Amino acid sequence: MKKTPIDYNIVQEKIKQSGLKSIGKASIREIKKLIDQIEDASGEKFIRMEMGIPGLPPVKIGVDAQIDALNKGIAGIYPDIQGVSELKNEFSKFLKLFMDVEAKPETCIPTVGSMQGSFAAFLCMSRTNKNQDSTLFMDPGFPVHKMQHKVLNLRYESFDVYNFRGEKLREKLESYFSTGRFHSVLYSNPNNPSWICFTDEELKIIAEVADKYKVAILEDLAYFGMDFRKDISVPGKPPYQPTIAKYSDNYILFISSSKIFSYAGERIGMMVISDRLFNMSIPDLKRFYTTDRLGYSLIFETLYPLSSGTSHSAQYALAAIYKAVNQGKFNFVEYVKDYGVKAHEMKKLFTENGFKIVYDKDLDQPIADGFYFTFSYPGMDSEFLLKELVYYGISAISLLITGSSHKEGIRACTSLIRHDQMPVLKERLIQFHKDHPVNLS
Repeated sequence: MKKTPIDYNIVQEKIKQSGLKSIGKASIREIKKLIDQIEDASGEKFIRMEMGIPGLPPVKIGVDAQIDALNKGIAGIYPDIQGVSELKNEFSKFLKLFMDVEAKPETCIPTVGSMQGSFAAFLCMSRTNKNQDSTLFMDPGFPVHKMQHKVLNLRYESFDVYNFRGEKLREKLESYFSTGRFHSVLYSNPNNPSWICFTDEELKIIAEVADKYKVAILEDLAYFGMDFRKDISVPGKPPYQPTIAKYSDNYILFISSSKIFSYAGERIGMMVISDRLFNMSIPDLKRFYTTDRLGYSLIFETLYPLSSGTSHSAQYALAAIYKAVNQGKFNFVEYVKDYGVKAHEMKKLFTENGFKIVYDKDLDQPIADGFYFTFSYPGMDSEFLLKELVYYGISAISLLITGSSHKEGIRACTSLIRHDQMPVLKERLIQFHKDHPVNLS
């Protein structure tokens, strides 16, 4: 029995009680529950890196606007399924100012977080063509998107994009789309968990191949503007947030408020449907819906039965935030830059103690410092490493559940780590390295 920062017996007992067959294959929420129980039983606090929870206060502009809306009685009124006009208009302006993309307010729809937007899009897009029955995931990615497919009993395939960057991506996508089975392709940019970021050349390739085979492109922009190597914070001036919408009119975008505005608790995000897709006539939709119009089917016959709208007061909060951002009164990029500062410091602590960064390059450039990073330890697969770290009071998730091809990787989230916890993290990593000497032979 080893002397570890967290009592060895307590950890063993709680892992056994959890019923988890493998910590390395446990979901994010399952890991969170386990660590909560170990903390309660041991009285020791963990370095919590398993969940992508904002580590900053919610934007006050939004909180004040939401309180004002509640005081005016908005909680007693059903929201319009299409969203309140103030939010739709400000968000449309935001897309133009920070992405250089034209989108009519009509096609900008609030959803119960990007999670509901993706759920509805997967369901609706799976019904657009009876011969196209699959989604392609450009992994690694957010594990819950695959969980949504399992709940809906929808088919999907995936590949780890890391070894298919640049022009290699074209041939890889062709190998899937040419089968005729895929209605949609989804990726995140910046990527969760690897933090790789597609270049404009790669976005052009995705657009060209997807358009060729009539595959809709679903772009998850949960970490909008958080590739801190480029400052996109000035309204209406380049550089802009890279997006598929510059190269294709065959897209649906998901833009979360959880990370960039720390508004995760109110469960509100925005879905943007390209004007072409929104108004497209798709006869196969009438197998399930009353209309063949994609936009109508997605809003009134998919989102509506899911939740009958998005939190009314939160829509006014988000509208106020976007208005302040559009007017240059609130710099949302500067607001979240501390995540990058912490990532830089944390990666240094890990690498100084024998760990390796798994996804370390963005093509020929070092990976950016941001909300996530990935690491491994020589001689340990991800399942063993994740379990072993729990004894040292460090929690994270395995890359195994993200679709990564790396069997030795762990995803770390920087958001909940406070700067005053860095010495604790350093101390625990030093002990881990001492207890697990690396054989360099």
